[in-house]
Amino acid sequence: MADPILRACRKAWRIPLLLLHVLIALPITLVLMSPPLGHCRVRGMRLEHRAVRAWSRWLMWIYGLRVHAQGEQNPGATLFVANHVSWVDIVVLHSTRMMGFVAKREIAGWPLIGWMAKRAETIFHSRGNSESLDDVMQEMVRRLREGHSVGAFPEGGTRNGKVLGPFHARIFYAAVEAPAPVQPVALRYGSDGRAQATIAFAPRESFGANMWRLLGEPAQDVGVIFLPVIPPGDVDGRRRIAELARERIAEALGQA
Repeated sequence: MADPILRACRKAWRIPLLLLHVLIALPITLVLMSPPLGHCRVRGMRLEHRAVRAWSRWLMWIYGLRVHAQGEQNPGATLFVANHVSWVDIVVLHSTRMMGFVAKREIAGWPLIGWMAKRAETIFHSRGNSESLDDVMQEMVRRLREGHSVGAFPEGGTRNGKVLGPFHARIFYAAVEAPAPVQPVALRYGSDGRAQATIAFAPRESFGANMWRLLGEPAQDVGVIFLPVIPPGDVDGRRRIAELARERIAEALGQA
């Protein structure tokens, strides 16, 4: 009986904070991201990038997720690849480093969120469309060559949080073609990854249902572990890069 009461108490104070974050912090963030203000540099970083990171950090704090970055982040244009647990992953990564992610094209039409996603350098993809995927790959190559970082989830989708899936080699085409370094990132929810399954989508759980459920979950530490970089040309072929990136993430998650 105690658990439902505790979940209700957590939601009771988190929901007002979430509303304030959406109704007040989001409009401020959108203003800070708008040109020309967003293009101004503050301590070497564009203001729009700082705004995205700050908004993401506060959103995770509201959900009780305390993000701790570990390891050395590669400073230049990099293809960051991570294990995929939930929608939370993108927000967690944005709270530590600005990078453009690949996302379904429908998001571009969402009010406010679509505009913010565009400003956050999102690369939109029409699922099931091979031509769209080719365009995405070419856009990733262009971004990397121009000095921008890109984030991707080589598993291709979320799982139950307990098992790391195989990495699809095609996503590493951009790093080979650019060429650009690849940095694996392990996302570990809870002590020793014990909350992976909690954060992950439950069977047949929708996006909205997962967001609502997580509002009632206990606070958790989140480890964002930046692992050794795979330099361009250091490994022969995108398939071997995929295997090596997966090996490093699996080891960091204790699944080696």
